[in-house]
Amino acid sequence: MPINILMPALSPTMEKGNLAKWLKKEGDKVRSGDVIAEIETDKATMEVEAVDEGTIAKILVPEGTQDVPVNNVIAVLASDGEDVKAAAGGGASSKSEPKAEAKAESKAYTKAVSGGATRIADLSSSAPAPKPASSETQAARRANGHARIFSSPLARRLASEAGIDLARIEGSGPHGRVVARDVEQAKSGKGLKASATTPAGAPSIAPSMSDKQILSLFEDGSYELVPHDNMRRTIAQRLTASIQNVPHFYLTMDCDIGRLLSAREDINASAPKDKEKKPLYKLSVNDFVIKAMAVALQRVPNANVSWTEGGMLKHKHSDVGVAVAMPGGLITPIIRKAEAKSLSAISSEMKDFAARARARKLKPEEYQGGTTAVSNLGMYGIKDFTAVINPPHATILAVGASEERAVVRGGKIEAAHIMSVTLSCDHRAVDGALGAELIGAFKTLIENPVMMMV
Repeated sequence: MPINILMPALSPTMEKGNLAKWLKKEGDKVRSGDVIAEIETDKATMEVEAVDEGTIAKILVPEGTQDVPVNNVIAVLASDGEDVKAAAGGGASSKSEPKAEAKAESKAYTKAVSGGATRIADLSSSAPAPKPASSETQAARRANGHARIFSSPLARRLASEAGIDLARIEGSGPHGRVVARDVEQAKSGKGLKASATTPAGAPSIAPSMSDKQILSLFEDGSYELVPHDNMRRTIAQRLTASIQNVPHFYLTMDCDIGRLLSAREDINASAPKDKEKKPLYKLSVNDFVIKAMAVALQRVPNANVSWTEGGMLKHKHSDVGVAVAMPGGLITPIIRKAEAKSLSAISSEMKDFAARARARKLKPEEYQGGTTAVSNLGMYGIKDFTAVINPPHATILAVGASEERAVVRGGKIEAAHIMSVTLSCDHRAVDGALGAELIGAFKTLIENPVMMMV
C-alpha cells in the first residue's frame, strides 16, 4: 500500500513551510533515517528524514514550492515489494481539496499580488458581491461573544497577516461569512465593528493603510515591489501581536562600565592559545551583558516569569535569548541556564549560534522559548532605544553603545565609560517596582563584573 510522505511540522507553531530541495528523486530507494528533503521555515532550513523504507514513487510537490501547509502530502513512497508505478498512481494528491469558494478567493488573491497595484485594486471586485447577511443571522452571530466566527481560509490568513481581529470584521458572505474582500476593506477602515474591549464612546485604533492606498501615493515605476518572505511576515505578525496584547512599560539606567572594560581587556590578554597561537576565546561586552542579565534574574526571581491566563510561570533558570541580525530579519537563539555558564562558554556558544543563524541552520529548540532576551545595537552607535517584548518573555533588555561621557564624582567632573540600557517589561507580570529592582540588580552586576562570578 502506498505510503504518503507529509509536510512535517518542524516546530509547534509551524503552519506552512517552503520545500527548498529534494535530496532524493523518483525511483530512489530510501531507508528509515535517510535525509530526503530540506524544508525552509521562517527561521531556519531543516532536514527531513524518512520514517519508512521503500522507493520514492512520486514527488507531488516540486522543490522550490513555497508555503506548503503542514500535513499536506508532498510525495508517495512505495513500500518494499510494491509495484512503484501502481503506488505512484494510488497516492493522495494532497491532504484535502479546498472548497470552491476558497479556490476562487485564492485565485483572485494570487492574481492581485502578481499584478501589482492595478490587480490589488481588482481584488475586492473580482467576484460578485453576495447578498448581505440577514438581520437575524447577524444578530445570532453577535448574541454570544464565544460564538464561532465564520470565515474562509483565505480571509483568516489575510486577517492574520494584517493583524486584524476577525471578530471586528463585518462579513458580506453567505450567512455573514467573512471573505477576502471584507478583510481588504477592513484594512482601509471599512466594515469594522467596535472592539469588544473598547469603552463606549472611546475611539478605536485605526487599522494600517491598505496596499491599494499605499501604492496610490507613489508614481508607477518609481518603486520596486519586493514580496515578503516567511520570516518578514512572521516577525511582523508576532511583534504586532506583542505590541497590541502586551502592556509595555520601559525603565532606563546609565551604567558605568569602566571596570568591565578593564576586566575584559585583562581576561582576553590572558586567554589560552591554540596550536596556531590564536586565543581560544575573545570576550565581548555583550557576553558580560548576557551573564549579568542571567544572574540578575536569579537575584530577582519574581521577575524571571512568563504570563499565562491560568497563572504565572516562575522559571528556575535564566534562559537568555540574544537577538542576532540575519538576511531578511532577525532571530533570537537562547543561551540556556546562562546563570551557571562561564563568560568564555557564553562567548563560544554565541559565536556558534550567530554563524548558524546567518546560515539558517538553527534548530527550533535553539531559538524557541527562553525567559528573557537581550538586544544590543551598541555596535551601530545607537545610544539608547526600546525593544519589543518577544512572548512568552516578560522582559527584554535593550543595550546601547558605550561612550565616554562627563559625570560628576565628589563634586568634580570626570570622564567615564557609560552605557545606557532600557528594560521593557510586561506590566501584567512585572510591576514597576519589580522591574526597577531587576534593572538595578543588572546595573550593580555590570558595574562590578567580579560579582557575576560569586
